[in-house]
Amino acid sequence: MSGPERVYAVGDVHGQLALLNAAHEAIEADLAASPVSAHVVVHIGDFVDRGPESAGVIGLLLRGEEEGRPWINLLGNHDRMFLRYLAAPGGRDSKLRSEYWWLHERIGGADTLRSYGLSVPEGASEARGAALHREARLAVPAMHFAFLAGLRRFWRWRGWFFAHAGVKPGVPLADQAEDDLIWIRDEFLNSHADHGAVIVHGHTPVDRVEDHGVRIAIDTGAGYGGPLACLALEADGAARVLGGPRLR
Repeated sequence: MSGPERVYAVGDVHGQLALLNAAHEAIEADLAASPVSAHVVVHIGDFVDRGPESAGVIGLLLRGEEEGRPWINLLGNHDRMFLRYLAAPGGRDSKLRSEYWWLHERIGGADTLRSYGLSVPEGASEARGAALHREARLAVPAMHFAFLAGLRRFWRWRGWFFAHAGVKPGVPLADQAEDDLIWIRDEFLNSHADHGAVIVHGHTPVDRVEDHGVRIAIDTGAGYGGPLACLALEADGAARVLGGPRLR
């Protein structure tokens, strides 16, 4: 993995195992049609919540690691919320808006617990969620917990920098805080600054992959019924969407 010739970046999965399998199949077909000596697949984070198969998604990514596949798995804000829920009863992420919590219907944590076989009622209270903590720790395999805890915060290749949400403008890439890498929105999205690399990110859904020059957004809303995007980046700086347009 020291010198890939091509990097594929896959958008926010959100428990959509079938879409993730299809993205990997598209990558394999692309490699067959246009081989390179080495490649890397970067999964941009948010593997859990909202979709029906969060446990299956983590299981697939774990198998890839065990098989030595050239995959880079990044931490998303939903992944951290799940991890913090598992780590402590009622665990709350400080960056989540105060009116929400992980099992709130807008967040999708209940779907994640259901994928592990737990019975979670609609509109579960925060107290009920805390009571489910012990069941969740028993149901979620230790390897899945370790996977979440070991996710990378970012990855860099040539002139590209991969992070779940983006970066804080004006802060060197090596000094970015985890909260910004997985949660930032407007300050980053509204910035036209040169960040020192082109930022490839998800987190904020878009209708289609968007190239804004200093950043490329690849979360096309799989968590809301949309497609799962895959971006192909070449060593010469070219960028294209699998099954879609060339961007640069």
